[in-house]
Amino acid sequence: MGRSGLLEKLRAGGELSFKEQLLLIVQLSVPAILAQISSIIMQYIDASMLGRLGADASASIGLVSSSTWLFGGVCMAAAIGFNVQVAQSIGAGAFCEARNTMKQAFCVTLIFCVPLVLVGVAVSGYLPHWLGGAQEICGGASRYFLIYVLFVPVTQMLHVSVGMLQASGNMRIPSILQVIMCGLDVAFNLLLIFPSRKMGSFVLPGAGLGVAGAALGTALAQVVTVLLLSYFLLMRSPILRLRKEEKMTFSMERIKTALRIALPIGFEEAVMCGAIIGTIRVVSPLGTVAIAANAFAVTAEGLCYMPGHGIGTAATTLIGQSIGAGRRDLALRLAWMSTLLGMAVLTVAGFLMYLAAPWMIGILSPDPEIIALGAMALRVAAFAEPLYGASLAASGVFRGAGDTLVPSCMNFFSMWVVRLPLAALLAPRLGLRGVWVAMCVELCVRGGLCLIRLARKGWLKGALIVK
Repeated sequence: MGRSGLLEKLRAGGELSFKEQLLLIVQLSVPAILAQISSIIMQYIDASMLGRLGADASASIGLVSSSTWLFGGVCMAAAIGFNVQVAQSIGAGAFCEARNTMKQAFCVTLIFCVPLVLVGVAVSGYLPHWLGGAQEICGGASRYFLIYVLFVPVTQMLHVSVGMLQASGNMRIPSILQVIMCGLDVAFNLLLIFPSRKMGSFVLPGAGLGVAGAALGTALAQVVTVLLLSYFLLMRSPILRLRKEEKMTFSMERIKTALRIALPIGFEEAVMCGAIIGTIRVVSPLGTVAIAANAFAVTAEGLCYMPGHGIGTAATTLIGQSIGAGRRDLALRLAWMSTLLGMAVLTVAGFLMYLAAPWMIGILSPDPEIIALGAMALRVAAFAEPLYGASLAASGVFRGAGDTLVPSCMNFFSMWVVRLPLAALLAPRLGLRGVWVAMCVELCVRGGLCLIRLARKGWLKGALIVK
């Protein structure tokens, strides 16, 4: 039985064998994993191309990367507030209500983007200096961040469109389109980052925009992808496509529920990115090479942990639809199976990352110092990957149940009580190694807290049910 058939069986109350449950998790996870990996590959592309321009260009992106993650994370939180409701409505068979919620999601989240863009534009010229960047990299960092925030509405639509398709159980289309987005990113970057150059007898045109070209190339790739996603969501989706006879009606209850789900996630993203910005402040005094190596290691590690994000995305859909269908026992079984799968996959990925660390950084930069420092950081992080996998998968479980407040508080504790103080303590003594040791310890603490939360079932007892 295919993925759609298994989801229909779940919604109809049919019994799913252990094999069918595992198959459903895998079928939903694999496309989601590919989509997550494609997103990190885009960062790889930008970092690798800019790495050819020197350490300063790489450090420019690395300096503001946590700030762009913050804006992207807030957009993601706003989208999740509605996506979870759509998943639960579909699980309950309330397809018309699911479509109405989707329409509200597009309108409300676009309005939400306006103040984000205004704030981002206002701080773009000052942010690199606040983060402690050297004068030679602040100009490029500022331009990169400015272009990013101007396209925040596109990022928001990307999160909503992808999330809605995934909530309906369609992981394949978002995955394919995000892989295409990677190809578009390469093409746009080649045209925008580098100046015109000869390749044999052929002259490849180029704008020579450097760091700004990387930001603009990624933004244009997202624009094309959002247009394609909107077509498949609004015109082709069996459940969510628009119907002429259905008019949108605003429901304050839906908006309040979205806020209830999204605000803790937004707080969590702010906490996480704020701590990462704090970490960059700790790394900045270590020099440009350390900043670049840290940024490259963060990007490279993403290839390792993105499968965990993919499994977490699948878990959100499965738990949301299971709870919407009133099947709490099944939700509990799927939650544990997803979490254990996340741990297993990231254990293997961490082992491979440890072995391939120099090669992974070498793709991003030819600088021997950066390669040595970056590889060291990846090998330290490899030891935390199993428990990090637990936290990523379990977070997807909690979000599918609408349980976002307690997990957000747990992440606040792990980042601000464990990671930042430990990094500040170890960096002067161990350099960049100390920063990554602190991160490794914190990820283990975070994973342990998520497993405790999962075992105590508080997330299931207070699960949000949307009909």
